[in-house]
Amino acid sequence: MKVIGTGGTSSVGGPRQARPGAAAGGFRLPGPEAAIGPSQTSSTSSVGGVMGVDALLALQDVGGPLERKRRAVGRAGRILDVLDEVKVALLGGELSAQDLDRLQRAVRDERSRTDDPRLEAVLDEVELRAAVEIAKLEQARHAA
Repeated sequence: MKVIGTGGTSSVGGPRQARPGAAAGGFRLPGPEAAIGPSQTSSTSSVGGVMGVDALLALQDVGGPLERKRRAVGRAGRILDVLDEVKVALLGGELSAQDLDRLQRAVRDERSRTDDPRLEAVLDEVELRAAVEIAKLEQARHAA
């Protein structure tokens, strides 16, 4: 049934006969001679459209250099936020092992996503300093 305007409906006609000279590439069943003769190929334009969508989705997942830089800046911002919290806690005399552990986790997460040797060296220094401060806190706790 096909809706035409608001005045009513009209029924859609039954099956139509194939027109002679209709465009090739539509659906058709091979006849008995196709089993004996060489195989025929049909148009695959609709498959190409689906493959194009897959390619676009794959490109979105990869991301360009600007996207990678944006993510790296976001991760660096998170590390700087944790460092700032550690600084405030240290200046206030309320530095805890949990603060330093959170800093170490943030550094480890960033290290797994980088291949820059200079950045890895800086991350190594930050992680080592956090480990030293954790050791100092544990010694102070055992001494008390």
